[in-house]
Amino acid sequence: MRALAAAAENLSHALPPGVPRRLNDITERLARDLYSIERASVETTKGKPMTDDAAKPPAGEGPVTKVSGPPPKPTLSPAAPVPASVMEDGVERVEGKGLTLLFEARKCIHSRHCVLEQPAVFKANVEGPWIDPDATSVESLVALAHKCPSNAIRYRRKDGVPDEGAPPVNLLQVRENGPLGVRAELVIDGAAVGYRATLCRCGASKRKPFCDGSHGTIGFSASGEPATQTSEPLAVRNGPLDVRPQRNGPLAVSGNLELISGTGRTVHRLTTARLCRCGGSSNKPFCDGTHARNGFISD
Repeated sequence: MRALAAAAENLSHALPPGVPRRLNDITERLARDLYSIERASVETTKGKPMTDDAAKPPAGEGPVTKVSGPPPKPTLSPAAPVPASVMEDGVERVEGKGLTLLFEARKCIHSRHCVLEQPAVFKANVEGPWIDPDATSVESLVALAHKCPSNAIRYRRKDGVPDEGAPPVNLLQVRENGPLGVRAELVIDGAAVGYRATLCRCGASKRKPFCDGSHGTIGFSASGEPATQTSEPLAVRNGPLDVRPQRNGPLAVSGNLELISGTGRTVHRLTTARLCRCGGSSNKPFCDGTHARNGFISD
């Protein structure tokens, strides 16, 4: 069901309106129901279920008396309340026991690792508080945050362990029909922005240079598997990555960078690049000057 929901999200431009959302709702309800069934099973059986042989009486004893009627309903302890969140400058902050979880909705591109991999933490389709950082371990939540490509999910640990640091290899992933996913010590337009970001390449985002999900609504189509180019391994694979959006033009990138396809294949290794963000280049993800002809406008 989760694979189907993810596929529907990727095909949202070709499906009737609302289908991906309905399938996602079914998936989340199923996940919650299965979780409830598992808990009820544990409370009811208190161990291994009885087999047919185990139900037979010892030799010489009378038959086992069967009790008619439905089994008693299990009594479950009430769930712990979900912590309340605080909104600060568009960032939702939730205090957990082991870390502070931060969620910035305007950066979210709905890659959906959160609600699919940790549905007990990120409770989709509920009213009121919906993030419970204490529903899993600190390490599991940290690993999940690092999977969030847009940096919408961040954290601050409370156990003295360092928070997220720069990756050992600077990567730029070309996402199928979607944005450019970057992992590096990022400096965008002169400002440090962390270690993860999704940058618009369809030209329609209202939060340029960042992606806001507009590629899904306009039906943007672009391969996530560009052709492999000949390149030599970089002597240094990390360090600051400087991204400077050009007025009405591409993204000018400088720094050590390995460009990979959506499936992880190495496409190119480079230290400078001009990346298309108007959506019209015939040489995506690289700029070919189309922005000057298709009327692309952006600061």
